[in-house]
Amino acid sequence: MDEATAIERSTLGQTVRAYVSLTKPGVVVLLLVTAFGAMLVAAQGLPDAQVLLGTLLGGALTAAGAHAVNCYLDRDIDSVMRRTLRRAIPSGLVDPSRALLFGLTLETVGVAVFALLTNWLAAVLALSSFLFYVLVYTRWLKRTTPSNIVIGGAAGAMPPVIAWAAVTGEVSLLAVFLFAIIFYWTPPHFWALALLIQKDYARARIPMLPVVYGEEETRRQILLYTLLLLAVSLFVFAFKLAGLVYLGSAVVLGGVFLYLAARLFRDGSTATAARLFHYSNAYLALLLLALVL
Repeated sequence: MDEATAIERSTLGQTVRAYVSLTKPGVVVLLLVTAFGAMLVAAQGLPDAQVLLGTLLGGALTAAGAHAVNCYLDRDIDSVMRRTLRRAIPSGLVDPSRALLFGLTLETVGVAVFALLTNWLAAVLALSSFLFYVLVYTRWLKRTTPSNIVIGGAAGAMPPVIAWAAVTGEVSLLAVFLFAIIFYWTPPHFWALALLIQKDYARARIPMLPVVYGEEETRRQILLYTLLLLAVSLFVFAFKLAGLVYLGSAVVLGGVFLYLAARLFRDGSTATAARLFHYSNAYLALLLLALVL
């Protein structure tokens, strides 16, 4: 292999990695975990192969597309925040217009996959979630109100609802509860992260809760939303939509979450905030697993 070919391959690999990074693969995986858990519950086992493929592929593509468009819309913010300065667009690896086209293409294909392999309800819900995320949250709420995460969290709570609709063709009460669990999980999850990088948000003039109201109020709100999350998670059992395995898991997992939130409220340390942020990811996955069992 000559030097020119080696350089060309290296550049191609860098470009591919840059485009993949626009989709935020780690977040896509977490969203797919919630969708897959909902599918297993809705189908009471593995759903039809076509529906399974359509939901996971369509979910991955629509989530990836939404994230790419988000990176396009947030390119001015990303160029200011240290955490995001090396992302594909601010670093110059991907042209903004191409990132937008990439995201819209992924989104269009993803919605089509839902329509062709599952049903139109799932496709419409997926499209609605995308529009809410990029227009309502990214373009409006994120830049204007400290309640951005609270309201905008609705978009991140949609995958289980979309997956449920893909399997059953309808949205049941349990699907609504799954939505509510993730909706109330989102604020303490993201506010814990915001406590760790609040200087970045302040530099970019993003009105995140700790920037606008301070750390003490943020810790108080984290504790409040954790209590609400625990209550909502127990409603699933109270409405006889899950069994004792789920109840025990919800109590233990929620208890640990509440302990970390209370500890953060008391000590206010970055170590506790980081521990809460990382635990919240495990909490969501394990709670869904308990619902499946």
